[in-house]
Amino acid sequence: MSAAQQLRFRVAVGGIMHESNSFNPALTHLSDFHIQDPEQDPDLLSHWRKLNSELSGFVLGADKAGLALRPVLFANAMPKGPVSRDAFESLTGRFLERLQAEGSLDGLLLALHGAMVSEEYPHGDEEIVRRIRGIFGPEFPIIVTHDFHANVSPEIVELSTALITYKQNPHLDTRERGEQAVQLMGRILRHEVKPVQVVLKPPMVYNIIFQNTYAEPLMPVTKQSIALEGNPGILAASVSGGYQYADVPHMGPAVIVCTDGDRALAEREVKRLSDMVWDTREQIRLQLPDPAEAVKQAMAADRFPVALFDTGDNIGGGSAGDSTFLLDELIRQKATGWVMVIADPAAVQTAISAGINGKFDMDVGGKTDSAHGSPVRIRGRVRSLHNGEFIEPEVRHGGARYHQLGVSAVIEVEGSNRDLQNLLLLTTNRFGPYTLHQLISCGIYPERQRILVVKGTIAPRAAYEPVAAKIILVDSPGATAVNPARYEFKRVPQGLFGLR
Repeated sequence: MSAAQQLRFRVAVGGIMHESNSFNPALTHLSDFHIQDPEQDPDLLSHWRKLNSELSGFVLGADKAGLALRPVLFANAMPKGPVSRDAFESLTGRFLERLQAEGSLDGLLLALHGAMVSEEYPHGDEEIVRRIRGIFGPEFPIIVTHDFHANVSPEIVELSTALITYKQNPHLDTRERGEQAVQLMGRILRHEVKPVQVVLKPPMVYNIIFQNTYAEPLMPVTKQSIALEGNPGILAASVSGGYQYADVPHMGPAVIVCTDGDRALAEREVKRLSDMVWDTREQIRLQLPDPAEAVKQAMAADRFPVALFDTGDNIGGGSAGDSTFLLDELIRQKATGWVMVIADPAAVQTAISAGINGKFDMDVGGKTDSAHGSPVRIRGRVRSLHNGEFIEPEVRHGGARYHQLGVSAVIEVEGSNRDLQNLLLLTTNRFGPYTLHQLISCGIYPERQRILVVKGTIAPRAAYEPVAAKIILVDSPGATAVNPARYEFKRVPQGLFGLR
């Protein structure tokens, strides 16, 4: 019998994904979302198949699992401030309408980030699942996938049939998690397993600085979660690091263990993994240089390039992308051979007007708000102009393949020489630096620079570790500052380890 003849179960697939930074005052509106709708794109499943995301995992594993997938709607937006009330209601309402329009369904594969905050709902993902459950009833199988940075609430675990989070950060296993979810759905629908899941949340903030699952202290926990899934009766084991920029009641790490009907086994293993997370607390205390000291260290290095990770302007965490603290220090300390990216549409237009080789003299960056520094005067020449489109062929954080910086300009800044050029890449769009092709596509070769400024914390490591001689994490101000003491939390439980 062919795979096509074996397809029996109609399973909807889709999601609404957003990582919402409570401390970014700029709301995320409906216009910020990229919406993928099967009514506008009948080949949506084919397009998802080409990615490296959980959506591609759903599609690639569907035939083997015996599922006929029904794409409903998928919407995602760059991390930013909370989702506006109108955007949340519009997207959720549209998703529910499409689900109901599908008629008889056997299940739902639902991709949610896990750290969505809306104006009305602190845990937006939970509210989405609550509404779906209210329509389809308690027995309808709903498997939810979450980002590693999810702030998992006990309620969403109760509302879902199974919840699976990415295991790795940087997120290189997104497709595998989708495949895991779709295979589990097939087993549920064939009545081979009956999931029972338990969640525990260690009372701590697991600082994003230490959320590298490929290094100590988190790596042993990640390995244990992977090994646990090879044990009889264990359907899924997930450890999320949490998202410290969401001021919500359930901010922080979570451990979820899903078993085949054995609650006692789930409770025992979830406690074991949760205790492992808690036992790392003395290894996650912050000791990072500020921007001035970080630039000084980079200039004094004996091997290059040195990558300075601008943690306060972590675009993937919802920051502005135009912080100038490090730019100001590079110029003040007369550093040479550096490259930095700033999202500044007005500066891009100035460069376009000047033309290639034209003179550039303008205040750059620091225009979104006062939290990311003041504009810095940049003088130099326009080296090149670009349309900002490129492809990342490798598996990188989040699994995306096609990228768009918007129209962009490379400025060769004063103080450059032929061998050590100071290069400022101005982009129209904010873009998380998960790929070196962000630079390479604009004619910048990172291995030739001495200092690389990277607006991220952990996610860019997969791209930058192979080329950087050294990575320095910088305790810089901004909407994603890694020091929780910089923020006023109102909704999180007081007394969490690492909050102060």
